[in-house]
Amino acid sequence: MVRLRGSAITLVSALTLAACAQKPVVQRVVPPNPFGYQKVSAVCTTTPVKTAADGSMSVDMTVRSDDGLCALSVQKPGNTNYRSFGVSPAPEHGKAFMYNFDDHTYITYTPSTAYAGKDSFTAILIPGGSDPRAKLTVNATVDATGVTVAAPPAPVLAPAAKKPVTKHTTTRRKTTKK
Repeated sequence: MVRLRGSAITLVSALTLAACAQKPVVQRVVPPNPFGYQKVSAVCTTTPVKTAADGSMSVDMTVRSDDGLCALSVQKPGNTNYRSFGVSPAPEHGKAFMYNFDDHTYITYTPSTAYAGKDSFTAILIPGGSDPRAKLTVNATVDATGVTVAAPPAPVLAPAAKKPVTKHTTTRRKTTKK
């Protein structure tokens, strides 16, 4: 019982200190699906965020190029979403998408189907007011294990145009008998 109280006090203290931190809260999540079409990749892992001396942040992501996305949830200090955001530069081998939902800013990355290799992009997070912008670089390692791309269907050839029919006319001469 004493151990349980000590653990509870430690947990509450840790959560309180985490709430006071002035760094954005970033976590890998299964995003909500407010748009009704989001498919999550079979492989999606992220590392904890690293903050450089200049304040820029980075996270490493591993994702499969199976036409599914991998998502991060970001909150500004105070546990609210960013007022605005953008991506610059954009990923070369996929697409990044950002949206706000339920006090979180979600950053999603969907690699090009069957691509394998490295990709990266930088999310620009704008807190609003006079607060400085934050930059979060996502370094993605994309895996294509087991991903197959269906062969494109054979082209449908239009039937050959029919040659125009030429009409031959024959005229008969009337002959008279004598």
